[in-house]
Amino acid sequence: MPNTTRCRICGGTVTEFADFGRQPLSDAFRRPDDTTEEFFYRLAVGFCGTCTMTQLMAEVPREKMFHEDYPYVSRGSAVMRAHFRGVAQRFLDTELTGADPFVVELGSNDGTMLKVVAEAGVRHLGVEPSGAVADMAAADGVNVRKDFFEEATARDIREGNGPANVIYAANTLCHIPYMDSILAGVDALLAPDGVFVFEDPYLGDIVARNSFDQIYDEHFYFFTARSVAEMAARNGLSLVDVERIPVHGGEVRYTLARPGARPVGDAVTALLAEEEATGLADLTTLAAFATRVGKIRDDLVTLLTDLKAKGERVVGYGATAKSATVTNYCGIGPDLVEFITDTTPAKQHRLAPGSGIPVRPAADFADPYPGYALLFAWNHAEEIQAKETAFADAGGRWITYVPDVRVV
Repeated sequence: MPNTTRCRICGGTVTEFADFGRQPLSDAFRRPDDTTEEFFYRLAVGFCGTCTMTQLMAEVPREKMFHEDYPYVSRGSAVMRAHFRGVAQRFLDTELTGADPFVVELGSNDGTMLKVVAEAGVRHLGVEPSGAVADMAAADGVNVRKDFFEEATARDIREGNGPANVIYAANTLCHIPYMDSILAGVDALLAPDGVFVFEDPYLGDIVARNSFDQIYDEHFYFFTARSVAEMAARNGLSLVDVERIPVHGGEVRYTLARPGARPVGDAVTALLAEEEATGLADLTTLAAFATRVGKIRDDLVTLLTDLKAKGERVVGYGATAKSATVTNYCGIGPDLVEFITDTTPAKQHRLAPGSGIPVRPAADFADPYPGYALLFAWNHAEEIQAKETAFADAGGRWITYVPDVRVV
């Protein structure tokens, strides 16, 4: 019998379809001299046959993932900086044009989006539980509350600031298992004609591209238009718009509003029909995805083992949260990947979670160049390869594993 659990959205039965084994916290980069016991859990994902929400089979405590030393910063990528500037300007041009508008961002990180809003003189608040990145935002003039967003938080924010015209979240909502409290908070804080806009990795893209490394501890839910529509309806909201966006390997921006406050856009109808046609709400489709991922694992390990046998050097590029899933699921350690280069100071001179692969500064990548680079940050491939032309000029080749294993 397959493993099952109860759905965190509707209480239905969630059936497991993929098991990625023993995994560490994806952003727990340890110092080499750290002798404390590393935290591990079983990473498995399942599908709810009632509301169609795909979700992790077990929750990792939020305090273990989002804390004072959380290392990810939005401003680390030029692509993401431009993306969030565009999001902010769009809100300023559309939803934040009335008298004294107010916008709240959940998981505001380093304030990249809200800084643009702040510079426009618009009332705003970021809600961010990870202290270090919240401090970065505050240093840039962004109003930040160091807290987890939930119903009690929302009521307190409304009491002090009034209703929000826009509540926004990017790569945040999928992190939060306790969705009932989140959406109750949205209901408490949102203005009658306001919108709740969030963007997260899209299950349709994950399945189509075999991007299994989008599945890790911080991503609890994997949304589709259908599952979001179901979730919204169960919590007194309506899905009124969707937009496909290219960042992070494929996401969807969902817009929720109060029922009847806004018409349901044609884009919602179209994406629902596409999901029906591709069988995205079919456990058989998801099981086939898991089978393809198993082949990627086998092919990648075979390639790295063959390169090692030939005396080739392989270095990882991008100590992403996603890379933890890849290295630990595939059993890749320092014997196959010499080190991982990364531009984030908080990750450098530490060990990658679980695998123990050293993380080194970007300068080490060229000292000297390896023959091969395993591109963990594949969602920034165009930006990275444009920056690393000297690597290619020196004869270096990139190894990718999405949608399959290949050397380019």
